[in-house]
Amino acid sequence: MFDLRTVNDVLVRATGRGDRAVMMTQDAAASWSPISSVELYGRVRALADALRGWGLGKGDRVAILSENRWEWPVADFAVLAMGGVDVPLYPTLTPEQIGYMLRDSGTKVAIVSSAEQYEKLKAAGDLPELEHVVVMDAGEFAGAESFAALMKDAEAKQQRDAEFDVMVKTAARPEDLATIIYTSGTTGEPKGVMLTHGNLASNLNCSTGSLGLGDKDVCISFLPLSHVTARHLDYALMCHGTKLAYCAKFDQLPQAMKVMHPTIFVAVPRVYEKIRQAVEGKSAASPVKSKILQWALGIGKSHRAETLAGKEPGGLSWKLAKKLVFGKIGEAFGGRVRIFISGGAPLGMDTAGWFADAGIRIFEGYGLTETSPVIALNYPGAHKIGTVGKPLENVHCRIAEDGELEVKGPSIFVGYWKKDQETREAFTQDGFFRTGDIGNIDADGFLSITDRKKELLKTSGGKLIAPAPIENKLKSNSLVGNAAMVGDKHKFASVLISPNFAALKGWAEGQGITTDDPASLVKDPKVVKVYQEIVDRVNLELAHFESIKRVCVVPDEWSVEDGTLTPSMKLKRRVVGERYASQIAGFYADEATAKA
Repeated sequence: MFDLRTVNDVLVRATGRGDRAVMMTQDAAASWSPISSVELYGRVRALADALRGWGLGKGDRVAILSENRWEWPVADFAVLAMGGVDVPLYPTLTPEQIGYMLRDSGTKVAIVSSAEQYEKLKAAGDLPELEHVVVMDAGEFAGAESFAALMKDAEAKQQRDAEFDVMVKTAARPEDLATIIYTSGTTGEPKGVMLTHGNLASNLNCSTGSLGLGDKDVCISFLPLSHVTARHLDYALMCHGTKLAYCAKFDQLPQAMKVMHPTIFVAVPRVYEKIRQAVEGKSAASPVKSKILQWALGIGKSHRAETLAGKEPGGLSWKLAKKLVFGKIGEAFGGRVRIFISGGAPLGMDTAGWFADAGIRIFEGYGLTETSPVIALNYPGAHKIGTVGKPLENVHCRIAEDGELEVKGPSIFVGYWKKDQETREAFTQDGFFRTGDIGNIDADGFLSITDRKKELLKTSGGKLIAPAPIENKLKSNSLVGNAAMVGDKHKFASVLISPNFAALKGWAEGQGITTDDPASLVKDPKVVKVYQEIVDRVNLELAHFESIKRVCVVPDEWSVEDGTLTPSMKLKRRVVGERYASQIAGFYADEATAKA
């Protein structure tokens, strides 16, 4: 438990550890080097001085458009240290989206990572309030400042400065705005979530104390810092003295884990699903390896209760399974991870159970940007698989009559930037925030989230279907990359499936299918049949009204880059619905005469 009042208190903690390394960073040659606590202090002070020199002051907005790298937290801390407000932007955003957010927020300074992001900024349209652009990478950028040049006095500024330290402690109060985080816009126009220093600090004070984190721990920061979950985590780990290693690109993560050997691993469910699919896909290439994997998981399942209780199972069979299979899965994470956390979207019982059977207990949590973000989290001393844990002690939760989770507490946001009506609609008359999620709190106090309220499918017969749990069951198969159920206001549910093409091509070769063209591959009768069989197996576990009647395998692998997934890898249902409107229409062309 911390006693933080503002995010600037995190900076005080992180920069008060002398020559100890607080973060690790990679250079262009992928070589890792440490940044000490005093070096962090000097760099933050140098940038804050530059911002103040440009006339920026309390409440002024500064955008950060960058991948995860050491400059990100330096920029964040420097803005907050002088009382400013930062506006984090995902590096996957388009120029049009960037332009909208910069204009809407009235950003005065934009700090970007690379030539690619600089070009997006140039193509973002008229930005009347933008006064300065800073680029982290080396190079010539017309009208822009060099981040490295702003750091030229950083070494000299490593000495503690009384005036700067006083500013850090007094520039922000708990009620002051700290950040504007734009939602991904999965259902419409992005909204700027306003979080105060007090919102963020109150969440930090309660969220991680029971995890047992410390200064011997190492964590790789690879989830985008533009997302509040990753940012919250980094703040918390800095307070615990944990060393952070910044990984700019997801494809660099496997190598980073081999080198850094993290003890803490935090990811969105899609990352865990991909790791599972990689393990199953690799074993599927050999009948012997496949049998060994299934045998080992069977042994693990018989010991699942011990794993979930945090105990190391005993017995010869377990030890053999660990040596042959589980140990290798652990090595994929770097070999030293002792705490696994999942958040950002529902993990799903199938994925959580698979990892538990492999000897890995995942602590699932839940929250929203609007809640700073953590609402609930499983801990070593209070863990129940299939739930998102018990609510934090400072968050009051209740379930509305229609099943929607409503929350209240000091970590709940103050409103949407320039959107008074949307802010009013987000809260009940007695001040509870409507999360938009369907939830349940069991007799032991554990919270479960079923689905997004707006994403529930209501059949023409009046039955409600929660798509996410069913989609998670489908995604547990290594051939399924993603799935989107449809059927709202129709007689029956159908599904669009985006394949895991790496696994599908391997399977297809074994079936004698030679085409590499995705469009031809998904239409092959054998491929159509295998996906129908996957759906049929899932249907056996569903109620009749939930069962999937029709299937379409699309020739595209959905991703953040193609706009079908949010940066936290959640499905953009509206985008998918629009992109595959003709396929969806085909599901229901004969609906009047089809059986429900």
